[in-house]
Amino acid sequence: MLSNRWSGVLRGLVIVAVLGVWLAIGAIGGQAQGKLSTVQTNDSAAFLPSSAESTRAAEKAQAFVSDESLPALVVAVPTAGGAVTPEQLQLLQDVAADLPGLPLPGAGPDDPQTVGDALTGEPVVVPSQDGEAAMIVASLDASQASNLMADDERVNNVVVAEVRAELETALADSGLQAWVTGPAGFVADLVNAFGGIDTVLLLVALGAVLIILAIVYRSPILPFIVILTAVFALCLAGLVVYLLADAGVLTLNGQAQGILSILVVGAAVDYSLLVVARYREELRIVQSPYTAVRRALRASIEPVAASAGTVIAGLLCLLLSDLGSNRSLGPVGAIGIAAAFLAALTLLPAMLVLGGRRSRGIFWPQKPTYDPAAADEGATPAPVAADPSTQVAGEGARDLALAASHDVEVHVAGHGIWSRVASFVGRRDRAVWIVTALVLAGCAAFVPTFQAEGTSDSDVFLTQVDSVDGEQALEEHFGGVGVQPAIVIAPQEDLDAVLQAATATDGVASAAAVTEAGTGGAPGAPAQGPPLVVDGDVRVDVVTEDPSDTNAATQTVAALRDAVHEVSPEALVGGASAERLDTQIAGDHDLRVIVPVVLVVILLILMLLLRSILAPVLLMAANVLSFGAALGVAALVFNHVLDFPGADPTVPLYAFCFLVALGVDYSIFLMTRVREESGIIGTRRGTLRALAVTGSVITSAGVVLAATFAALGVIPLLFLAQLAFIVAFGVLVDTLIVRSLLVPALVHDVGRVVWWPGSLRRAAP
Repeated sequence: MLSNRWSGVLRGLVIVAVLGVWLAIGAIGGQAQGKLSTVQTNDSAAFLPSSAESTRAAEKAQAFVSDESLPALVVAVPTAGGAVTPEQLQLLQDVAADLPGLPLPGAGPDDPQTVGDALTGEPVVVPSQDGEAAMIVASLDASQASNLMADDERVNNVVVAEVRAELETALADSGLQAWVTGPAGFVADLVNAFGGIDTVLLLVALGAVLIILAIVYRSPILPFIVILTAVFALCLAGLVVYLLADAGVLTLNGQAQGILSILVVGAAVDYSLLVVARYREELRIVQSPYTAVRRALRASIEPVAASAGTVIAGLLCLLLSDLGSNRSLGPVGAIGIAAAFLAALTLLPAMLVLGGRRSRGIFWPQKPTYDPAAADEGATPAPVAADPSTQVAGEGARDLALAASHDVEVHVAGHGIWSRVASFVGRRDRAVWIVTALVLAGCAAFVPTFQAEGTSDSDVFLTQVDSVDGEQALEEHFGGVGVQPAIVIAPQEDLDAVLQAATATDGVASAAAVTEAGTGGAPGAPAQGPPLVVDGDVRVDVVTEDPSDTNAATQTVAALRDAVHEVSPEALVGGASAERLDTQIAGDHDLRVIVPVVLVVILLILMLLLRSILAPVLLMAANVLSFGAALGVAALVFNHVLDFPGADPTVPLYAFCFLVALGVDYSIFLMTRVREESGIIGTRRGTLRALAVTGSVITSAGVVLAATFAALGVIPLLFLAQLAFIVAFGVLVDTLIVRSLLVPALVHDVGRVVWWPGSLRRAAP
């Protein structure tokens, strides 16, 4: 009795300690989660490798300018159309003169106090040649544009917001409509779009998960326990990522932050579903909640650990990427999965047994009842739990196993749709896997139509934004004057040849050398004075016919590189379009390198888990086919339904890593149970029993994960919307088709040979 009392006290202390640690993590990590946006880097140039040609060109180009600038362009047109009147032009000049004096809210003593403090010169007004528009050119100091002010807002965003507010007031009754565009405007709008990640995205994801859990558990209490597990896991992940990003160990961008939130919520809920369902099953055969949760953890830890390890290993393969944004997503995502794993196996069990003997009440109104008969029969523990709401009773499960046959019609006893699915798969195994494989292959046939050559900056946004509208007006009235010209750094002796090669390139409007007095004047004008020479190099600014953020300009720069390198092998071509080109080149490299590495790593993990070669190969083939089907359907939807302009080169890479790593999870949950049952009742019988008993909980986990990824679509950015569709659709395909039909039918058809070259020790049923 004394021993039991002390063990109870010790148990209570452990639970209190676990809850105390997680409460501390929540308090500190919650603040860090809210500050993640302050350690973001959304400059695409910062993600390029140092070996990229545009990066090397940018380093050398700094010596040719005294101050690097980030242009902010105010484009104004009459709301009624027609020409800009002299009065309107004078008003714009007055506004330009007043802009430097605008105070910046939230500035600390070391921050720029006014807009003028953040500029490299005075704003100037430039009328368009057609007389129907005017442009205010203001250049932010690039060295401080991304700095954080005292209120944790970036200088660029505050300046753009103040300029837009001033324009709205000053031009209210002028008959003019104005937009702030240019690189500064695009960066500000991009940051504003990512601003919804901390609030809207998380609320939508958690709300969707809560609704699904309420339907699955039909309990008003348990869903909140699972949601709390996910929230605390996110706090832990946010804390670790914030500390590493703040220390410069990893680079965090808005995309990675949004994906982190979705990964943590989805994974934490998935793992919690498995543990809770197993815990509920154990409560039927043991009286003590502490014993039930201990047995649930022992049975669940292998598949959950294998799942988390697979996803972490797949994400860490992104460290092989040439792009810093991809490399950072690897450890960021891995940290999130590790946090979800720890929360599901420590915090969740502590909350489940917090009420002691009254812990069964969390399942109210359908509390599991202790059944002494089931306890006496000693039901075999399973690594993956049964349906949390429609349990397959112990006797029914045994009937299911004993009724299965290797080569005659299979009848599956028990209740629920998954018993009928298992029976159908057992009777028509070969037809099922052949038909499903053909359907998936048919969808995958459209993969070559997936357009991932990149998009222009204006196509990134799915909603109307100031910078995009301004760029359209800029292109219409100013001929799409390139805000950021391509930059060529070449040896002095090659200057004439470089100029001739550049001007002869299709798509190039003009090329001029930077002189000692500045530039050569207007685009296309001859250089004024001798060229500026730095360390034996000269700089040539090349203006393309298309805006620098478009695919057409990127193709022009690719041709420009070939032409310039032919006459000057040591020349370097950089600039905004060149950075886009290098990003595409790096993306192609990543696909060629990372995809096979991910496949090999996950295959090895599956071999260790299942102690087989053939079974992992079949699982990987099924999941790769599933990924191809998801990407093929996405191509059809994007091209012909949603009419998207294309996709970023990283979309298929991210989708592959998530879908192959996450999709194989559901096969892992199924196959670990199949392996256990196979050692008792044979592979074919064990496959059907595993499918029937685990069907509901695994499907619930898949629907939850699909819903959380679909929540990415609320952020109005093309990249995240596309990733949301591909992963959400792909997870549903993995859950409802691959895990439910293709894999069990294939394993049932192959039989015990699936464990080759190993063998199972057959135990008596």
